Amino acid sequence: MTALPIAKPGQVIGLLGGSFDPPHAGHVHISKAALKRFGLDRLWWLVSPGNPLKQNGPAPLAERMQAAQAIMQHPRVTITDIEAHLGTRYTAQTLVALHRRYPGVRFVWLMGADNLAQFHRWQDWRWIIENVPIGVVARPGDRISARMSKTAKVYAQARIPGRAAHVLGRMPAPAWAFVNLPMSDQSSTAIRARGEW
Repeated sequence: MTALPIAKPGQVIGLLGGSFDPPHAGHVHISKAALKRFGLDRLWWLVSPGNPLKQNGPAPLAERMQAAQAIMQHPRVTITDIEAHLGTRYTAQTLVALHRRYPGVRFVWLMGADNLAQFHRWQDWRWIIENVPIGVVARPGDRISARMSKTAKVYAQARIPGRAAHVLGRMPAPAWAFVNLPMSDQSSTAIRARGEW
């Protein structure tokens, strides 16, 4: 396991959570774009011990951490297994623990549009969006289902325009922004299906 990342009060830190099973160029692309588009000081990959919404467990955490560190090399991106340190399983639990451990740090939860489409299935999803700004990046084919999702409808008034996304981390929650990016269509599922992991 890695040491806990360092963050200072006032910093805006993007959190990209996932099983990264395996990490790929699409994750790298999203991360670099998110740093710029959402005005982040730093970005942390939260390589999770496991995803409660997935039936089959991922590859061992150490393998995924090593692969993530090999593919994501950027001075402002930190690869971390902090959820294993914190003992949290769900995003809301992780965010509560991070707020306690890093007072004054402004976190932004990052997700692909595919996750926004089913975000209402996440445990304590309303608490998440009401306590942490959310940056959504569009992946190919996911734009319409995300914009028509339950979350997008319930929190329509909290959406800020994509052109203002760079101030998202400085806004009080609930606040979310949807940005379209020329995206990589790589997916961990497809890589596993091809037997490349």
